[in-house]
This record gives sequence, C-alpha cells and structure tokens, in this order.
Amino acid sequence: MTQSNQITVLLVDDHMVVRSGLSTVLSVYDDLKLVGEAGDGEEAIRLCERLQPDVILMDLLMPKMDGVTAIKAIKVRWPQIQIIALTSFKEKEYVEAALKAGANGYLLKDVSAEELVQAIRRATAGQPSLSPEAARVLIKDINEPSSTQQDMTGREKEILALMVEGLSNNEIAERLFVSQSTVKFHVSNILSKMGVTGRTEAVALAVKHHLVN
Repeated sequence: MTQSNQITVLLVDDHMVVRSGLSTVLSVYDDLKLVGEAGDGEEAIRLCERLQPDVILMDLLMPKMDGVTAIKAIKVRWPQIQIIALTSFKEKEYVEAALKAGANGYLLKDVSAEELVQAIRRATAGQPSLSPEAARVLIKDINEPSSTQQDMTGREKEILALMVEGLSNNEIAERLFVSQSTVKFHVSNILSKMGVTGRTEAVALAVKHHLVN
C-alpha cells in the first residue's frame, strides 16, 4: 500500500466505458487509489513493472493478451500482487481458468460497488472473493462425476470439431463470428481438459475416442 495506507488498484479492461465506470466507483472511497488503466494483458504487465499495484481488477477476454495469460505472467513475476477477475462470464471454464492462473477472486461485472470494494479490501489480506454464480459452478463440479467429454461445454465441443476439420484459430473465429482471443481461450481449455499439449494430439485423441461427430 501507499504511505497513506491507500490500496493501489490497476484496472485492466479493453472497454473504456467499463474502465471509466470503475474509476468513478473507486474515486468515492478514500482508502482506494486508482494508479493505472490498461486495455489488454500486455499493457497490464508493462504497468505492473512500473506501478506494482496492490490489487488488479482483470477482465478475461481482451485483444493481444487475454486475462488468464496475463494473470499467470503477473503472478510469476509479482506474486504479492492480488488479482480479481472481473468479467461478464460465469461459465465453469472461465472460473476455473482464472483461479488456476492465480486469481484470488472472481466477480461478475454486475456486482455492486460495495461488494467490489469489499472484495478489493479482502484481496489485500489474501482473502478470496467469489460471486455466487462462480461458487455454484465450482460446487456443482465437485459434486458431479466427470469425463473429458462431459467436462467440455457445447462451444468447446463445437470448436474441437472445427479443429478436427483442420481449421486454424482465425478460421474458427470467422466461422463462429467470435474474436480470435475467444477461440484461443477455448482451445487452451480444450487442451487442458483433454490432458494434451498441442492441437495435433487433441485432434488425434478426439478422432480416436469419437469425441466429435
């Protein structure tokens, strides 16, 4: 923290409107100090080098470098920085990926200002904060038996099928009308769930075990 005992915060989100709204919220609280804003993961890492904030509010899907990749990189270099994933997505794969990367909080963007501020304060003490939606998907995962295919979401199965067809991330993005960063995020989750390290191995496994039509 700063000498005045303020908690220094870095905002990372590719939407300027979101950053502006969060900046306004933080400005109301005397114990919080916004020290920087970034529009993608790469910029966040550069700012961490210079600012070393206490807490980062990190979006997940961004251009250039997604939030999960940025969380991993930041926690390796500056493990003392606490990171809260702040996103619009409540699906299990996003929650798991962020927490495994090193985030100690996962909140949805519709969280109230007071809940967000309390999460930031708890983060400085190393205390986790999970939105009710994130907690539910994790509890459900613990209570349900799983397999590689059952674990995959419908979107992941769809992308795996296109990988089997031989499409690149760019081609998959065009086919599904989504961003390349979104496809990259899903592909990373697919490889992790299948326990493989590359696309070729994933495709071979998918064909062998008939994971896609």
